[in-house]
Amino acid sequence: MARRRKILERVVFSDPKYADTNLSKFINTVMKDGKKSLAENIIYEAFEIIAKKTDEPPIEVFNQAVENVKPLIKVVSRRIGGSNYQVPTEVTPKNAQALAFRWIISFARKRAEKTMVERLAGELLSAYNKEGASIRRREDVHKMAEANKAFAHFRF
Repeated sequence: MARRRKILERVVFSDPKYADTNLSKFINTVMKDGKKSLAENIIYEAFEIIAKKTDEPPIEVFNQAVENVKPLIKVVSRRIGGSNYQVPTEVTPKNAQALAFRWIISFARKRAEKTMVERLAGELLSAYNKEGASIRRREDVHKMAEANKAFAHFRF
């Protein structure tokens, strides 16, 4: 942790098509090897598929899907007295959003559809409907935190 001054948070410009900063961060998370235009094309085409399937604005579906996947609590491994304990801790909003983005993208890449556009659209739609692998991951994290809440007093 820095002792001298607060670290300034980098300004993320909003997405040009939907004017949303969260979508811009999501595009940056999807991007591989600096190919931002490819990541943008994947997401915009996935949004077109979502718009056809749901008849709702795709940005609202995206935001609701991310909200459904965001974890509220997680477990952190702490070494106390020679043993490791899984200590449940609250997740900061910034970290929760990063975890949600990471889970959605990683489970989209593991899906069985043919192209990444279809995989991402499918994962976002399943997260929007509160089902799918990313929602299951969130529930697993919450169950693990609930099972280890006896060690919550080790939080500091």
